[in-house]
Amino acid sequence: MSKHIISGHLNLSPEDFLPASKEEKESLVVMRQSVSFWQDGFRRLLKNKVALASLTVFFVILILAFIVPIFYPYNYAIQLKGSERLMPMQYSAGELARIAAGEKVFPHILGTDSLGRDYAIRVMMGARISLIVGLLASFIVLIIGSIYGSVAAFTGGWVDLIMMRIVDIIYTVPDILLIILLTFALKKPMKLLASAPGFGWINVLGINLISIFIVFALLYWVGMARIVRGQILVLKEQEYVTAARALGAKSGQIIRKHLLTNTIGTLIVTTTLQIPSAIFTESYLSFLGLGVAVPMPSLGSLASDAITGLQSYPHLLFAPAILISLIILSLNLLGDGLRDAFDPKLKN
Repeated sequence: MSKHIISGHLNLSPEDFLPASKEEKESLVVMRQSVSFWQDGFRRLLKNKVALASLTVFFVILILAFIVPIFYPYNYAIQLKGSERLMPMQYSAGELARIAAGEKVFPHILGTDSLGRDYAIRVMMGARISLIVGLLASFIVLIIGSIYGSVAAFTGGWVDLIMMRIVDIIYTVPDILLIILLTFALKKPMKLLASAPGFGWINVLGINLISIFIVFALLYWVGMARIVRGQILVLKEQEYVTAARALGAKSGQIIRKHLLTNTIGTLIVTTTLQIPSAIFTESYLSFLGLGVAVPMPSLGSLASDAITGLQSYPHLLFAPAILISLIILSLNLLGDGLRDAFDPKLKN
């Protein structure tokens, strides 16, 4: 009866129970190339067209800010006599005379400001300063905040309690007041240090800008620390963390290799959002006169200077404003793309 069922209904034969051939085995094997975490993330990023377009825009802005000024014929600090308040692509009387004499004169693409300085080079240099402030400040926030938050969450107990109460205290400190106090406190020591060999860059940046970086290192990392702490509190209860502890991994190795790696998406997004936030901070401080040292421009100081002549010379405001918007938009979209590519929880 059972043999009849096997042969009649299931249509099996002795040949069906023979070992599979080499060709049959290979047809059932699905080979996948072994890739690292970063290789897999970049491969996913290349499939995101919006993120690639944002990266392209940001790369073009970087070229305009850091490479083009090297070859540009005008200097951001040099005042051209008789060239005050020129409109875009307009020449002064002296430059027209030089052109009539057969000399080649490079046009003022965005015109000039009230002091006769070429505005295009000032916008490019302003973008450079704003990007440096945003990138460096975000890097400081990322390093301090991620280390502080991960240590507090992973250690737990009274250590976490004390560390987070320190964060609460830092939240109450007004950043602008601290920048003003630091500016006056550091003025004399920084001038003495700037006179020493190898420290002339202090006069170029200005004490105000150095104070801004110090305030970012003292205050602005607390938001990053809270975000990282919340992520680590959830991740440290996972099985792979328990397994790493059982295998004898040290706390630093667990935090670095397992916990922070799985928060990479949050870290990337928070950091990319911190860059425009830092640029905005520098902008309104420049508006208050606490930004970069004159004559060095930033996008914020250029925009604030252009407000007084908005009706007559609107391009002086639109140029830095549009560039600020492009930087912020491209960084936000790029941050979303990086999160989708590198967050392990979003992988299929």
